[in-house]
Amino acid sequence: MQSTTFPPRTADLFTQGLENRPGSALLRFGAARRRSADRLSWAGTGAVAWLDGPRGHVWSVGEPVPAAGLVLGAAQRLPDHVREFTGPRGTDALVSRHLPLADVVEWVFRWTPDEPPAHPGEGRVAELGEHHHEELLAFLREHSPGHSTGPGSAGISLWAGIRDEDGRLVACGALSSLRDSGAPLMASVATDARLRGQGLGAALTSWLTRYAVRRYGFCTLWQLADNAPAMRLYTRLGYRDEDLCVAARIAAR
Repeated sequence: MQSTTFPPRTADLFTQGLENRPGSALLRFGAARRRSADRLSWAGTGAVAWLDGPRGHVWSVGEPVPAAGLVLGAAQRLPDHVREFTGPRGTDALVSRHLPLADVVEWVFRWTPDEPPAHPGEGRVAELGEHHHEELLAFLREHSPGHSTGPGSAGISLWAGIRDEDGRLVACGALSSLRDSGAPLMASVATDARLRGQGLGAALTSWLTRYAVRRYGFCTLWQLADNAPAMRLYTRLGYRDEDLCVAARIAAR
């Protein structure tokens, strides 16, 4: 697994055609075709990887063994810059043979190019502006404390929400973007814990998906692998269950 030679940097992550294989939507939508001036990227036979410098995050796509090799190479060559990674399922077990890992989480990267079937609750969804940020933050802290994206986060193009008859926020969600490519990414969809199971999340997710597809031609999202209700919902909305990923933090070395 570990090699004394590190694969050379590459200016093009698409030389192997990996983006056309099942399980590589993250490469297809998550990486810009033209290497940005500040992005480090590498290619090995059967895998590619690129570094999100500000986050210290290595993204890898392809087969687990070569992907793990690229992650290890990046972590060894750039120990002060690489703090975490995402790779195909199984990468974590290979990397953990050589580096201590923490916060290992399995994800599914999903996408759709199609507008979903109409949901009757979509008419209740409304866009929210900057003057709603404090309200959104309070709502997320109460009903989704582990949210990935908050009001004011970089890359957000839209917040939307649903209110009850008294004007109280009962569901919210955002359209963010993947850092390198700018692809639309649905994020931080949350529903009032007391009202779950009433279709609010489905209405909001359907509305956000339709918004993204009409403006960008597709929508992407991250789903926790063990979230069965979300899996059923996204499948019903037409999201493709393509990329099985794992993310982890490299513990103190």
